[in-house]
Amino acid sequence: MVFQLPAHHALFTVVGSAFIVHLIFKRYEPHRVAVHALLLLAVPSFLSVLLLDRMPAIKALSASFLTFWTALVSSVALYRLSPWHPLARYPGPVSLRLSKLSMAWISRGGRRHLYTQELHRRYGDIVRVGPNEVSVSNAAAIHPLMGTSGLHKGPQWEARTATQSVLPLIAIGDPKEHLRRRKPWNRALNVASLKDFEPFVTHRAEQLVSRLASQKETTNLARWFGWFTYDLMSDMAFGGGSEMMLNGDDGSVWPLLEIGLLNSDTYGHLPWMADYIRAVPSLGTNMKQMRSFCIQRTEERIKLGNTSRKDLFYYLNNEDGAEPTPPVPEVTADGTLAIVAGSDTTSSVLSNVFYCLLTHPEAYARLRAEVDSYYPPGEDALNTKHHADMPYLNAVINETMRLFPPVTDGSQRIVPTGSGGRIIGDSYLPEGTITTVHMYSIQRDARNFAPLPDSFWPERWLHAAEGARSVIGMKLVHNPTAFFPFSYGPGNCAGKGLALQEMRMVVSAMMQKLELSLAEGFDAVAYENEMHDYLILSRPPLPVVVKQRKVCTAEA
Repeated sequence: MVFQLPAHHALFTVVGSAFIVHLIFKRYEPHRVAVHALLLLAVPSFLSVLLLDRMPAIKALSASFLTFWTALVSSVALYRLSPWHPLARYPGPVSLRLSKLSMAWISRGGRRHLYTQELHRRYGDIVRVGPNEVSVSNAAAIHPLMGTSGLHKGPQWEARTATQSVLPLIAIGDPKEHLRRRKPWNRALNVASLKDFEPFVTHRAEQLVSRLASQKETTNLARWFGWFTYDLMSDMAFGGGSEMMLNGDDGSVWPLLEIGLLNSDTYGHLPWMADYIRAVPSLGTNMKQMRSFCIQRTEERIKLGNTSRKDLFYYLNNEDGAEPTPPVPEVTADGTLAIVAGSDTTSSVLSNVFYCLLTHPEAYARLRAEVDSYYPPGEDALNTKHHADMPYLNAVINETMRLFPPVTDGSQRIVPTGSGGRIIGDSYLPEGTITTVHMYSIQRDARNFAPLPDSFWPERWLHAAEGARSVIGMKLVHNPTAFFPFSYGPGNCAGKGLALQEMRMVVSAMMQKLELSLAEGFDAVAYENEMHDYLILSRPPLPVVVKQRKVCTAEA
């Protein structure tokens, strides 16, 4: 026979083929389903022919697959754990050095931010969190990795955006394309445009305060913030169409968003899943449904034409005439981004602002006094004229975002092939290394914020602004470069100004008009334990009792 070989020679051929397949994956990292099928299924199937003269076809096929896969898995595992791997110098759990599947599993449980923080406390500033990935918890790495001359975005968005024909702004890795797509966002979110957006925020904030004041029983404040931000971003991104604060989530949009974020977070660890999501209808269902929903909203907004409302869509669709009208899929992708990123992140921060205030009555009283002093009776706290200059208001918001950043990771980056690697401090990152600056760890690190790095203490921002060197008998450590809740560099959050404006307006209005208290039996430990990191830090239920303030005088 043509393929007749001694048994051990045949098995050696199968093993050798497995090693070659490993080298192909290592060199080219193919993500296509067809290539996977060829290398992982067709090759061992074909090699089973070498065993047909010694055993039945089924046994030959089984023996070939067993030998091939055992050799392939062993080769991959030995290489990834070996001292010859480019990242062998960096410590980390064996399970993570072997495969990203274990981190994907941890992410499904929503505890990745805490798990990664614990890894840094155990292993140090640079931890290997994947076969070819490291997490960094040193503030000195923020600028080199994420700044103007930093690294391009990593592959985590490949599977997250698999259902989209055009990438949203946040997923674009090419700097030139990112700059082009960022231009309408910059026009939409500059200082002058933010002033134009104030009526949108004012209308929805007034509605929120009114609806909260009408609640007769304990209510979930976190849910109201979700409804508020979704209604507002629908106004901004698509010209309206959502009235959750009036009707509740009758379209079940929030479950769609939440499950979609959970799946997106998981898929971010497995970029090779992108082609499978496109090929298998049952994968990424929630992401596909959300995209269909936003396509419909985009079409409805386009039918309205150039309106007098200068909303976010006005700029994304270049209705201001600054540039040619972009393709509809491009506008849809960025409109979807505005809805998801603009509603979930801001609602997360607002929920945690009031969680922190209500569990720290002295901070609540101090902020209320500040609001009353800047906005005495008859003054509208939604007027933004004082917000940026209110020290305690901004300290409370900053301290909340320091402790509970809505996105706990910094944006993933990759050292480009052909670059020769990158030196970060005294550490070398080889070509092709994926890296993430872990925001959650850095912002709670005593090297950057002390004393009380894990505690809510807004006064640290006031002391730092005054140039204090020590406070309450301890050295004051305050590293502003280690505070980056809106990311950093050219790829930072385009909506930072709008988000801050929303938060300042809502917090000021609620402190002026409402009296809030935690529901009886509220468990702060349970609340923090229920915070899940699904790409965006989730909002656990925040049960509160709301009353309208009868007297809005300045308080000492």
